[in-house]
Formats: sequence, structure tokens, C-alpha cells
Amino acid sequence: MASTAPPLLLLHRLPEFSLPFVSVLQTEFTVLDPLADPPDPSFPALSSSARVVLCVGPSPLTSDDLDRYNAVECVVGSSAGINHIDLAACRRRGVRVTSGGDAFSDDVADYAVGLAIDVLRRVSAADRFVRAGSWPVQKEYALGSKVGGKRVGIVGLGGIGLRVAKRFEGFGCIISYNSRHVKSQVPYTYCANLVDLASNNEILVVCCALTNDTYHVINKDVMTALGKNGIIVNIARGAVIDEKELVELLVRGEIGGAGLDVYEHEPHVPDEMLKLDNVVLSPHRAFLTPDSFAALEKVVVGNIRAFFSEKPLLTEIELDI
Repeated sequence: MASTAPPLLLLHRLPEFSLPFVSVLQTEFTVLDPLADPPDPSFPALSSSARVVLCVGPSPLTSDDLDRYNAVECVVGSSAGINHIDLAACRRRGVRVTSGGDAFSDDVADYAVGLAIDVLRRVSAADRFVRAGSWPVQKEYALGSKVGGKRVGIVGLGGIGLRVAKRFEGFGCIISYNSRHVKSQVPYTYCANLVDLASNNEILVVCCALTNDTYHVINKDVMTALGKNGIIVNIARGAVIDEKELVELLVRGEIGGAGLDVYEHEPHVPDEMLKLDNVVLSPHRAFLTPDSFAALEKVVVGNIRAFFSEKPLLTEIELDI
């Protein structure tokens, strides 16, 4: 007789990461959590048979982890990025991989535009000015810059990048982009060279995935080309930008400002940035809203159900690395 026991689902997470909908998963699957308190005595035996591992947030999933879970056939990701998963090891083992897809895309795009507005219009700086009691004393406050009509360059025109572009269109901005491939279906200008993209724009929004090819792809030459009046917004991954060079250019006034939700060595933020009024800092929270978690629940549960039902996965990643 076929077994009627719930399918095994292995959680892979760092202690600081959790999912708000684990209780939902437990209604359909036997959820195995190595960090359960108290520990589950059946975990060692059951985990060796689990075919699906749910990678929570950006918890690193290495080749060694896959060695321990050698029955795994599918890694279900719960974040938009997948740089924390050893994709080469997955490909070698024939393990399929999914991401959070577009669950976070709208909220992240909103945040990217919000960071740009904040930097240009000096909203956070103005808030600090008022709270410090400086308004009655100094009277004058430095002018910001308009958003409407700006030239915006987008690095990575995927799900998030395309949404960022649509939002800036509403401000009458002129959009151009750089991406792995030309997007023939969009009306924006493609720019193959990042230095050229930066030199032709006033706002540079970084939306691309972090890979070996994009590590520090926003380097000194790119940021210098953006110039003293240009600003950079990063809602991708911190290491896409050469952070050391970014700090030096900001301190020297060779770039106009930055809106950052991600950093190269999180949660560490360079001390120099904390002192700059033209830099808006956020603790990697662009994707966090109740709405995005509701959308993520649908994607994650849908991918797990699809795997066990032998149906197409909703957000499978092509492992062409």
C-alpha cells in the first residue's frame, strides 16, 4: 500500500532566520527543523530521506550541506536572490532550485524609488535637521534636487528592475538599462557598457543579481562616470558595488549621493557613511512587508506542492552557470 504519511520537508536556516508561515507548512508536510527547541529526536533519521529542502532567507546552502542531505532533489528558495545557494553543486547533483520569484518585486521597486526621492529631496536629512532643533537657529536649509525628468539608468532589468523603470516613468524620467540580454519588448534604451550607462544618467539603480560576473561590477570607473551630481541606489546585493571605492568617492564629493538598503559586509555599515547627509541608509528591509510575505507564502507552498505532485515548479532557476 502507498504511504499516506505527509511528505518530508527539511528546513535549512541560520538561527536568526525564520518563516512566518511554518505553521501553514506543517498542515501538509512533516517539517524537519534542525534548530527546533527542543530538538526533534527523529531529525537525524528522517532528514536523510528528505527530498526537498526549504532554504530560509539568505541562509548559505553549501556543497557540504548537500552532502549531509544526500536525498535532496529540490531546493526551494524563499528569497529573490540565490547567490547564497551553491548552484554549481546543485547542478552537479541534478538538484532543482527555485527562488522567491516576484513575491518581493513590487515592494522592492517601491523602496528603490523611495530611496532615490529621499536622497534627491533630502527628506531624511531634513527630518534630522528639524529634530535637532536647527530650524529656528539656522533658518536656511540646503536645497534638494527634483526627481521629475531625471535620466535613470537601471542595472539589471529583471522583475524588480522593470518595475523600477515603470515607476520612474510616472515621474517623466528617461530610462535606459544594462542587462545580460537586450529586452526587445521594452521601450527603454539598452546600454551594453556600464560606464556609458552611468555617464549618460543622473540616477543609477542597481537591481541585478549577485553572481561571479557581477561582483564589484559597479566599480570606481562606473561611479566616477556617474559624476558629482549623480546618485546611486542599491537594492540588489551589497557586493555588486565596490563599497570601499563608493565610500571614498562619497567622502571626496565625487558622487552626488547614495541610497543603500544592502551592504557588502552586512550588518556592518562603513562608519564614514554614517556621517554623510547625502547618504540614506536602510537595514536590508526593502522586501519586508506583510504583503510580500503573503505573496511569498503562495510561491513557496506552490513550489513544494508542485514538486511532490510532479508538476512544473513555479519559479525554477535555470542552472546555466
